[in-house]
Amino acid sequence: MEPRTRTSMTSLLRPAIVSAVLFMLVCGLVYPLVTTGVAQVLFPDQANGSLLEKDGEVVGSKLIGQQFTSPRYFHPRPSATQSRPYNASYSGGSNLGPTNKKLISRVRERVEAYRKENGLSPGAPVPVDAVTASGSGLDPDISVANAELQAARVAKARGLPLQRVRELIKRYTTGRQFGFLGEPRVNVLKLNLALDRLSGQGGRTGS
Repeated sequence: MEPRTRTSMTSLLRPAIVSAVLFMLVCGLVYPLVTTGVAQVLFPDQANGSLLEKDGEVVGSKLIGQQFTSPRYFHPRPSATQSRPYNASYSGGSNLGPTNKKLISRVRERVEAYRKENGLSPGAPVPVDAVTASGSGLDPDISVANAELQAARVAKARGLPLQRVRELIKRYTTGRQFGFLGEPRVNVLKLNLALDRLSGQGGRTGS
């Protein structure tokens, strides 16, 4: 190789290598450190997963639902995630259409079970979120109507006045985003943790 050619290749490689190293430092180190630092300062709760604690122990996130089946707790909407309900490793819906016979059968069964466990009459309306899964399968919230229909069951199971339980529902109801997007909703895990505090129950929140 002639000296002139070798010099020409070196002049081309040097800026390419310098640019690659510079971009790796900026994009792979500086930018992540800056964004992480800003997030920790301005939005520490969200940056750390919006975690909820009970007696100093992390019991979940306000962004991901959990399965509750005990009559002492408010129950979330159904979850269609694989292997078990509210499996955060397999977020997703059932992908069954509204005319699918399997989905229709499941909804009917859920409606009957919901009415029975909450002491409702056979023809009582049931909120749609009480018998259908969300698209993610991880929805942490239920509608206010759903929570209200479960209130009597929870109050009876815990020996609490119904009005106290309804007050908790109202306290943990989140309004429409920006005042007009979506519907008012209740975070199930936050509400159940509040129930445990009201009842003076220690340890982990039960199922």
